[in-house]
Order: sequence, then C-alpha cells, then structure tokens
Amino acid sequence: MSYLSDLLPHRSDYADFREVWRHDVIAGITVGIVALPLALAFGITTGAGARAGLITAVYAGIIAAIFGGSNYQVSGPTGAMTVVLIPIVLKYGTSSLAPLGLMAGAIVVLMGITHCGGLIKRVPWPVMEGFTLGIALVIALQQLPSVLASHSVSGPNTVITAWRTISNAISVGVHWSSLLILAITLTVKFAYPKISRALKIKVHIPASFVAIIFATFLVVIFSIQTPLIGNLPRTLYAHVSLSASNIGVAALLIGAIQIALLAAIESLLSARVADQMVHIHESAQSYKPNRELVGQGLATIVSSMVGGMPATGAIARTSVNIRSKAASRISSITHAAFLLLVVLVLNPMIAHIPTAALGAVLIGTSYRIARPANLMEMLRTTRLDAATLIITAVLVVVIGLIWAIAISTATYFIAAVVLKKLRK
Repeated sequence: MSYLSDLLPHRSDYADFREVWRHDVIAGITVGIVALPLALAFGITTGAGARAGLITAVYAGIIAAIFGGSNYQVSGPTGAMTVVLIPIVLKYGTSSLAPLGLMAGAIVVLMGITHCGGLIKRVPWPVMEGFTLGIALVIALQQLPSVLASHSVSGPNTVITAWRTISNAISVGVHWSSLLILAITLTVKFAYPKISRALKIKVHIPASFVAIIFATFLVVIFSIQTPLIGNLPRTLYAHVSLSASNIGVAALLIGAIQIALLAAIESLLSARVADQMVHIHESAQSYKPNRELVGQGLATIVSSMVGGMPATGAIARTSVNIRSKAASRISSITHAAFLLLVVLVLNPMIAHIPTAALGAVLIGTSYRIARPANLMEMLRTTRLDAATLIITAVLVVVIGLIWAIAISTATYFIAAVVLKKLRK
C-alpha cells in the first residue's frame, strides 16, 4: 500500500497552507507573468501555435503541481522539448502531437511506477551542465525565423538549419523592423533590472514581461510592420484525434521514447536543482523522483489530449518560483490559474504582441539558462569535467539531446576509469 501511496498526492503537501498561501499566491502570479510570453513563444516555435503553448502551461502546470513530487517545480512547455518536437511537427504535422504525447506520457508514468527516478543521480554533473548549455544554444538558434520574420529551412541539425534560415532571410530581404524589435526587446529585458534597482522599485515585475509590453506598445503606437501573434481562441481546448495523424508506428515509438526520456531527464534535473537552491536536497523534504515522473507523465497525457504539447519541469520558471519566495505547490497551481485568467480576459492584448519580441525574450532566456558565470567556473575545474561539458553541449546541438547525454555519460565514466588507472 505504501508503494502506491508514495506515488500519489498527500494531505501533507498542503500542511503549511495557512502560513504560506499569501506568499505562494504572489509567487504564482509572478511566475505566471514570466510563463506567459514563454508559453506563447514555445508554442509558436514548435509549430503548434500560441494556443497550444498556453494549453500546455495551464493543464500541465496544474496536473504536475498536484501529482508531481516537488513542492517547487513549475511545469509547462520548454525549450528543450521544442528541440525534439520541431522536426517531428515539420515531418508529420501537429496532428502527431496527440498520439506522441499519450504514448510518451504513459512511458513516463511507467518509469515512475517502476522506480526509475533514482537513475538521474547517476548522470555526472558536467554532463548536466553541458546538456543545459546545449539546450540554451539550440533555443537561441530556433528563434531565428521569428526575429528575422522568415520561414525556417529544415536541415540535418540545428546549426545547418539556422544557417539555411539566415541565408533564406537574406535572399528574400532583411526584415529590418523585426530586427529593430529584437534589439529593443533585448535592451529592455537586460536593462530593466538595473533600472528597477536604481529607482528602488519595490514591486517585482519580470523583465521579460516589461520588455514584451514595451515592444508591443511601440509596434501599436508607431504602426511598425512586423508579424504579430494574432487572435487566440477564448477556449483552452482543441479537439484532437488519435487516428488523424499520419505518423507511422516506428516513428511514433521512436518519437515517444525520445520525448519520454527528455521529459524525465529535464523534470528530474529541474527538481534536483530546485532542492539545491532551497538547500533541502539531502533532507526529508526533498523531491520524490518517482512521484515526480508520475506527475509529469500525467501532465503530458492530459495536455496532449486537449490540444497542447508534451510538457516537462521548467528550470527557468522553477528558479523564478523559488526566487519569489514560494514555499509550497500552491504557487505552481496559482501560476496556471493566472494564465487561464489572462487568456479569458486579456486575449485582445495578446493578439498585438510581435513574434520578434517573443523570439527576443527566448534568446534572452537562453542566455540566463546558460549561466555564463557558472559556466566559466565549471570550465576552471578538472580537465575531464571541462571537456565533458563542452562535448555534451556540442553533441546536443549537432546530434540531439538523448544521444548527447548517453554518449557523454558513457565517455565520462570510461575516461574517469582510464585516468584513475594512469595515476596508479
């Protein structure tokens, strides 16, 4: 009985509700403001559309918060998942997302039930850091179509796709107004925190949100010609059909396994980082990896079956959640409820957001994910750790996420054994 109860929600998840709910509601709204432009951008980048991104953020955010194993995790669409989904959507269309999400989610739930969650602790930290850096690079490169107002030209890997997209944009004609929005959005995003501190603004407003609003007002006031998001349906539900997809059985199985492995790895990594940020990684309050897998698997299943995409724990939003003084999963639930309210009430405003601004926000987010200061510190450690980090990042960009982790982990352990023998 305890075996199953460890994988299910507990009353103890909300033991401190009366003491922390006010702080958690504020933290949840803060995360929701950060998550809004990211959800829109990831949905558009994937090819499923802005609504799919919002559906994923709302449904996956609530399901994973309730059923997951972390008190601090915030789930939804992520840049890492778009890396896997983009080539699938390009080849098989958005109709493939429902069967892929259903199968991938079931695999992740099965991984939790069979107690595979502890395996994440066996992945070396340099591999995790290289994985994160590689994701950041891929996210930035994926934004080229948005910031160039051009179509993405497919290629065998991210680098070649980016190069072909740039070449195509130049041949068609540079869209200078979109590049202007890119520059303005990035400037505001990185300058606002300094301005806020200088003016001693006590109310915390995420820089991404400020940058999006500023860029949108410029586009509206000066009638700048640049692609916009456009109107979104007022319902966070889209009918899906498992039989409508033309994806084959082999491609479905391979894609589902890739999505499931990524969802498991990124979610557990994010939960692990969250515990370290609040210094509970070795305490009884630390995240429950197997329950986290069950929660993330259910989140992906539900999200995919209502018109969304596969979801994972989001490192960037989880970090914002912790920095906003969240103390329980109430904040994650609040963030999803806030996004639902925004869609129902502020839909007309969202329609005027320029896609170049969303691309710029994700480029800025990729810089934050890469954490240059932390990267430099890692590169100054042992040669093995530094080499592993760089190799992993390169492999993520060139051959893909899952193979990059597998190859880098195996190489790391083999190299460690060889070096140990050489020292003897």
